Amino acid sequence: MDLTIPESTTQVAADGRRNLKDLTPQGMEAWLAEQGEPAFRRRQIFQWLYQRRVKDFDAMTDVSKGLRTKLAEHFHLGWMECESAHSSKDGSTKYIFAMGDGRRVETVLMPNNTHYTLCVSTQVGCAMGCAFCMTGRMGLVRNLSAGEIVQQVVGSYADVPEGNIIRNIVFMGMGEPLHNYDNLVSALRILSDDYGFGFSWRRLTVSTSGLVPALKRFGQEDIRANMAISLNGVTDEMRTKVMPVNKRWNLAALLDACRSFPMENRERITFEYVLLKGVTDELASAKKLVKLLHGIKCKVNLIPFNPWPGSPFDGPTMAHARAFQEVLHSKGVIATLRISKGQDIQAACGQLITEKPTRPAAVAAG
Repeated sequence: MDLTIPESTTQVAADGRRNLKDLTPQGMEAWLAEQGEPAFRRRQIFQWLYQRRVKDFDAMTDVSKGLRTKLAEHFHLGWMECESAHSSKDGSTKYIFAMGDGRRVETVLMPNNTHYTLCVSTQVGCAMGCAFCMTGRMGLVRNLSAGEIVQQVVGSYADVPEGNIIRNIVFMGMGEPLHNYDNLVSALRILSDDYGFGFSWRRLTVSTSGLVPALKRFGQEDIRANMAISLNGVTDEMRTKVMPVNKRWNLAALLDACRSFPMENRERITFEYVLLKGVTDELASAKKLVKLLHGIKCKVNLIPFNPWPGSPFDGPTMAHARAFQEVLHSKGVIATLRISKGQDIQAACGQLITEKPTRPAAVAAG
């Protein structure tokens, strides 16, 4: 497993034009200054890109024709074709977006009363190789650029009814977000910009399998997001069986990084814990989990395993999952039980895949 952070990706068309959505607010301002354009043009352009979601430079009617011409000469708008959309009986929609090089990613839009949560991808495939995750069987194909990450939000808005909004963005789709560090941070800057989508950091959640150096680095950034740590084991032996990343950064290293992660008074780290029948779901493991997380401001999100074709694992019964949850509650640990949406369309946690697997399915570890 190669955990070297890949170089930053920039989406460049065959004619040499760059993806305009790859530019952060600061990057846009710098380019405009080079062109001798006033700073307020950045506000106009971002509003057209992310609030009005235009598909053509000529639609930017309050931007001068000269600037529109310059933009069209240097950039494209980064639109990705929606190759297909699959609807779940629970109201969720899984999109397959095709990019300029023919690679594809999956994005999941999930309804909740008058608003939506969008699960976005950060990579095509994933290098982490977690045994319970279908995406990991692809291996890592490539990073997404910041513009490709953000375009998933732009493209998904087509199915959001008028009067509704995408309220939450979770970086829990294909890929390990912190393995695509620079593009993740750039995408967060765009999503949280007042003239972009204006998301509060409290509405942005980054999930990671535990790349400790990147986690520490992210804690020092001037951009913020909620952190969700994929734990899935209460001993190094157990966690290594299902998450190879634990060989590089074990539980002690990961939890030390979590204890030192800077947080506001009411902020908590979320620990995601996949319940694999006979592997991670023993009630004794719940008691060990309480001890493991002692002293960390956190909550636990329990995720009953979502099966996929060829998987060697099973999920627990709902009664057993609730019993596991109750052990945590009885010890004062905040614990939620996630009922994953989109399972009937292979859109739930761990079920996303767009290319033929290059790795065999793991063997269940008891």
